[in-house]
Amino acid sequence: MPLFALRPLAISLAAAGFALFAALAPANALDDAQRKEMESVVRDYLLKNPEVIQEAIAELQKRQEAAESAQRKGAMADLKPLIFDSARGAVVGNAKGDVTLVEFFDYNCGYCKRALADLEELVKSDPKLKIILKEFPVLGPGSVEAAQVAVGVRLVAPDKYYAFHDKLLGQRGQANKAKALEVAADVGIDRAKLEKAMADPEVRATLEESFKIADALGINGTPSYIVGDEVIVGAVGHDKLRDTIQSIRACGKAQC
Repeated sequence: MPLFALRPLAISLAAAGFALFAALAPANALDDAQRKEMESVVRDYLLKNPEVIQEAIAELQKRQEAAESAQRKGAMADLKPLIFDSARGAVVGNAKGDVTLVEFFDYNCGYCKRALADLEELVKSDPKLKIILKEFPVLGPGSVEAAQVAVGVRLVAPDKYYAFHDKLLGQRGQANKAKALEVAADVGIDRAKLEKAMADPEVRATLEESFKIADALGINGTPSYIVGDEVIVGAVGHDKLRDTIQSIRACGKAQC
């Protein structure tokens, strides 16, 4: 935490310490002078023992992480059918693989573009891996448009989805409806059929499903991954993903 943030935090902790003392004291037990004296005592203690602030921050982070982990595990158990078995995800690699990697991505995410090579390497090097791609357009209207086209591609020509995905995500510049339709035409998809498919309620339902899963698991950025019961946020690189997959395969956990 930056140093400039410590003073407000110290004040907050002092106030919290005094509030706790006041809560434990009998009603009306402290007059104004006693309250001011107690505030001074707490403040002086924190100034003389600033390491307490760091310890408090560390403990708070630890508790928050534990709470988030517990919440994610509960949500994961409830949502497993949607995460791993829904027909609304595009499957790459071995459809009957022994380990499944789920990626949430946005066509305008620069980190997703870089992570595309990680995905391709995993497909090439791990014939037992199943990959599910879930459109998660969080970066604006253009992202939503591109995702809508992508879902339409899956509905019309699922066998050409990955070619479309690879080309659109690999291009420079902002993705939007026009760019996505251009890429779809380049990989041989009939535009009239595609635009008709984009009007299907299934397109909206697919994107809503991705957001439902992401919201329940605390996923708010791209790329994000799910492997087993593990949620991995960010472009962590090929090696981290490979090692996690191997651990899940070996012992059912992200780390054996």
